[in-house]
Amino acid sequence: MSLLSQSAIYLSAAVVAVALFSRLGFGSVLGYLAAGVAIGPWAFGLVDNVENILHFSEFGVVLLLFLIGLELHPARLWTMRHGVFGAGGSQVALSAALIGGVCWLSGLPWQTSLTVGLGLSLSSTAFALQALAEKGQLTARHGRTAFSILLFQDIAAIPIIALVPLLTDLGGGIDPLSVLKVFGTVAAVILVGHFALLHVFRLVARTGIDEIFTATALLTVIGVALLMESIGLSMALGAFLAGVLLADSEFRHALEANIEPFKGLLLGLFFMAVGMSVNFGLLATEIGLVMWLVFALMACKFCVLLLVGHGVGLNFRSRLYLAISISQGGEFAFVIFGIAVASGVMPKELSELLILVVTLSMAATTFLFMLLERLPATKDSAGEKHDLPVMEENRVIIAGFGRFGQIVGRLLQAKKIGFTALEVSSEQVDFVRKYGNKIYYGDASRLEFLRAARVEDAAFFVLAIDDVETSVRTAETVLRQFPHVRILARARNRDHVHRLMDIGVADIYRETFPASLEAAEDLLNFLGMPSQEAARARKIFRDHDEERLLSQHGTHHDQDVFAESSRAWQRELEEIFEQDAEDEAADTTRSAG
Repeated sequence: MSLLSQSAIYLSAAVVAVALFSRLGFGSVLGYLAAGVAIGPWAFGLVDNVENILHFSEFGVVLLLFLIGLELHPARLWTMRHGVFGAGGSQVALSAALIGGVCWLSGLPWQTSLTVGLGLSLSSTAFALQALAEKGQLTARHGRTAFSILLFQDIAAIPIIALVPLLTDLGGGIDPLSVLKVFGTVAAVILVGHFALLHVFRLVARTGIDEIFTATALLTVIGVALLMESIGLSMALGAFLAGVLLADSEFRHALEANIEPFKGLLLGLFFMAVGMSVNFGLLATEIGLVMWLVFALMACKFCVLLLVGHGVGLNFRSRLYLAISISQGGEFAFVIFGIAVASGVMPKELSELLILVVTLSMAATTFLFMLLERLPATKDSAGEKHDLPVMEENRVIIAGFGRFGQIVGRLLQAKKIGFTALEVSSEQVDFVRKYGNKIYYGDASRLEFLRAARVEDAAFFVLAIDDVETSVRTAETVLRQFPHVRILARARNRDHVHRLMDIGVADIYRETFPASLEAAEDLLNFLGMPSQEAARARKIFRDHDEERLLSQHGTHHDQDVFAESSRAWQRELEEIFEQDAEDEAADTTRSAG
């Protein structure tokens, strides 16, 4: 079968299954798994090279870890430190200890027991967050607690993935040279990344070619991942390190926007490959054991999460929602168990059994949610919802950080109001960052970049882009995709104003108009006109011009009509000044009399 034919099969299965499962409220992860089952050997058998597909699609997990690394900048972690490291650390530690302890008491080697405990302690970030978001519960206290725990799990997955291949060596002693090579390579990656990686991206950004920037990002991830694999560590660890090194850079949002489509497709393919590789024959031969393990896994994590929820002060119903939302196994278990099999830490038969258990636990979570929502609400459920803390930097977005945008930003900074600045010129980004301003490289007219910059969390969008076409295109995107965000737009000239008005922008500021009026008023003063008369002339002209600008909005596309109306308005302005002069003279005469 050709590569094109296989691609058509994967895409068709994904489109149908994911759309159907999302419509039914089961989420996209289960949709991908179901698509894999449908085209795999246990259903229609349309695809048979499952191992090759699984190996290739693991790059989606690598990209996921890179994006997780990009999100983990110190400021965010410090803000959420109590929920992340308190609740999250407790959940992972207690769940891993209970599950791993039961496995060890059952006769499994300690290396295998530890791997099983750690792997099953992690929940499905994609599945749980989507389920909570669809039910409008991410802003509830239990939703915020679940998010903190999932964030800690994502962080914890990195050392777990790195640890599993080393467990084989721990069983027979540790080679000091191997350990030295590992730490030396990690240190070299950190040093080179810290001192050289940003300079490379700045050089590439100056070319202005998006494709080369995307290729550089992918090359960085692949290069570091392959380097880590060459010393016996996980590729995902290398990708995570690369992400962390770039988390505080001006390229963070642009990298996220460029990598996200590749991550989404490859991660979907990974879940499909897992679905194809699930051994459903075990359901026929070991259905009692499988169901018992699913129940035991979810019951164990459910009890731990009830305890954690009590520790953070949730009421009983919120503790139930928290416990159900993340009591399933997670996608990282597929990765961890795969690495464990390849490293000889876990037999393949056990891995197949546990992957089936994790898959069924995801499906069971959906039905438990449905059951919980049928229960009547209790009195202590009231008042549980709180808004998620909006990152202060995201309340105001400034797109275009040239002369206009910098003045707005400097005033906000002086009043200690946070903002996120977006700028497409790499040279401008370099210049502004030297003075301590927070600015990110990227094209604000691209929807994926705006989403990476979290415009949906903002309240105001200052449109200060110099190029008229890009400015209008950006305004159209923001108005269409984020209608709740108020746009304050800078306009270069009258035509720019009219084009922004055409698409519905209400707050428009002509960049040279106020300064020009101020200069004209000063000039009138220098020519000998009294200050009061010069100020009045300025006000008359400003009011007249604003009225003219609005009245010409409907005719600015017709050059002949526009030109004629401009001449008419100029004559009218002259008449206004003449009448004003006559009124002023009459007032002077009356005063003298």
